[in-house]
Amino acid sequence: MNASVEQVRGALAELIKAALISNDGRSLAFRETARGRLAALAADPPHPSSLRMDGAWTLAIRDAETPELAPQEGQVNLTLPRGCPFTLAEILAPGFDVDAAVDHIRKIASTG
Repeated sequence: MNASVEQVRGALAELIKAALISNDGRSLAFRETARGRLAALAADPPHPSSLRMDGAWTLAIRDAETPELAPQEGQVNLTLPRGCPFTLAEILAPGFDVDAAVDHIRKIASTG
Protein backbone atom coordinates (compact mmCIF):
# COMPACT_ATOMS: atom_id res chain seq x y z
CA MET A 1 0.00 0.00 0.00
CA ASN A 2 1.36 3.43 -0.85
CA ALA A 3 2.09 6.18 1.66
CA SER A 4 -0.66 8.43 0.29
CA VAL A 5 -3.33 5.85 1.02
CA GLU A 6 -1.93 5.32 4.52
CA GLN A 7 -2.00 9.06 5.26
CA VAL A 8 -5.53 9.56 3.99
CA ARG A 9 -6.68 6.37 5.69
CA GLY A 10 -5.32 7.58 9.01
CA ALA A 11 -7.03 10.95 8.77
CA LEU A 12 -10.35 9.41 7.75
CA ALA A 13 -10.14 6.83 10.56
CA GLU A 14 -9.79 9.62 13.12
CA LEU A 15 -12.87 11.36 11.70
CA ILE A 16 -14.84 8.11 11.88
CA LYS A 17 -13.72 7.43 15.45
CA ALA A 18 -14.73 10.96 16.48
CA ALA A 19 -18.16 10.38 14.96
CA LEU A 20 -18.72 7.02 16.62
CA ILE A 21 -17.48 7.74 20.14
CA SER A 22 -20.07 8.92 22.65
CA ASN A 23 -17.63 10.45 25.13
CA ASP A 24 -17.17 14.11 24.22
CA GLY A 25 -13.61 14.24 25.56
CA ARG A 26 -12.53 11.20 23.57
CA SER A 27 -14.32 12.46 20.47
CA LEU A 28 -12.53 15.79 20.83
CA ALA A 29 -9.18 13.99 21.06
CA PHE A 30 -9.90 12.11 17.82
CA ARG A 31 -10.93 15.39 16.17
CA GLU A 32 -7.66 17.01 17.19
CA THR A 33 -5.69 14.06 15.84
CA ALA A 34 -7.67 14.30 12.60
CA ARG A 35 -6.86 18.01 12.33
CA GLY A 36 -3.17 17.26 12.71
CA ARG A 37 -3.23 14.50 10.12
CA LEU A 38 -5.20 16.64 7.69
CA ALA A 39 -2.78 19.55 8.14
CA ALA A 40 0.13 17.21 7.38
CA LEU A 41 -1.68 15.99 4.26
CA ALA A 42 -2.38 19.54 3.11
CA ALA A 43 1.27 20.48 3.61
CA ASP A 44 2.39 17.63 1.35
CA PRO A 45 -0.68 16.64 -0.66
CA PRO A 46 -0.79 13.34 -2.48
CA HIS A 47 -1.42 13.31 -6.19
CA PRO A 48 -5.06 12.37 -6.78
CA SER A 49 -4.03 9.56 -9.12
CA SER A 50 -2.00 7.94 -6.34
CA LEU A 51 -5.02 6.85 -4.31
CA ARG A 52 -8.65 5.88 -4.39
CA MET A 53 -10.70 7.64 -1.74
CA ASP A 54 -13.25 4.82 -1.52
CA GLY A 55 -10.47 2.33 -0.81
CA ALA A 56 -8.92 4.56 1.85
CA TRP A 57 -12.40 5.04 3.38
CA THR A 58 -13.02 1.29 3.54
CA LEU A 59 -9.68 0.74 5.25
CA ALA A 60 -10.38 3.63 7.63
CA ILE A 61 -13.68 2.07 8.67
CA ARG A 62 -11.81 -1.12 9.54
CA ASP A 63 -9.36 0.91 11.61
CA ALA A 64 -12.23 2.55 13.50
CA GLU A 65 -13.99 -0.75 14.23
CA THR A 66 -11.47 -1.89 16.80
CA PRO A 67 -12.77 -4.07 19.63
CA GLU A 68 -11.19 -1.68 22.17
CA LEU A 69 -13.38 1.18 20.98
CA ALA A 70 -16.62 -0.79 20.58
CA PRO A 71 -17.89 -0.20 24.15
CA GLN A 72 -17.51 3.57 23.67
CA GLU A 73 -19.25 3.70 20.28
CA GLY A 74 -22.65 5.02 21.19
CA GLN A 75 -23.39 7.69 18.60
CA VAL A 76 -24.25 5.49 15.64
CA ASN A 77 -23.80 1.93 14.63
CA LEU A 78 -21.08 0.97 12.21
CA THR A 79 -23.21 0.89 9.08
CA LEU A 80 -21.33 3.46 7.10
CA PRO A 81 -21.57 3.97 3.35
CA ARG A 82 -19.15 2.10 1.12
CA GLY A 83 -18.18 5.21 -0.76
CA CYS A 84 -16.14 7.94 0.86
CA PRO A 85 -18.34 10.94 1.67
CA PHE A 86 -15.44 13.33 1.01
CA THR A 87 -13.23 13.99 -1.97
CA LEU A 88 -9.49 14.43 -1.68
CA ALA A 89 -9.90 18.08 -2.65
CA GLU A 90 -12.43 18.60 0.15
CA ILE A 91 -10.26 17.17 2.91
CA LEU A 92 -7.23 19.13 1.67
CA ALA A 93 -9.09 22.44 1.41
CA PRO A 94 -7.93 25.13 3.86
CA GLY A 95 -11.46 25.61 5.19
CA PHE A 96 -12.23 21.91 5.77
CA ASP A 97 -14.34 21.81 8.93
CA VAL A 98 -13.54 18.73 11.01
CA ASP A 99 -16.54 19.24 13.30
CA ALA A 100 -18.91 19.48 10.33
CA ALA A 101 -17.28 16.37 8.81
CA VAL A 102 -17.83 14.42 12.03
CA ASP A 103 -21.47 15.53 12.13
CA HIS A 104 -21.85 14.54 8.48
CA ILE A 105 -20.48 11.06 9.20
CA ARG A 106 -22.91 10.70 12.09
CA LYS A 107 -25.81 11.67 9.84
CA ILE A 108 -24.93 9.37 6.95
CA ALA A 109 -24.38 6.35 9.17
CA SER A 110 -27.38 4.13 9.56
CA THR A 111 -28.83 4.23 13.05
CA GLY A 112 -30.83 1.09 12.63
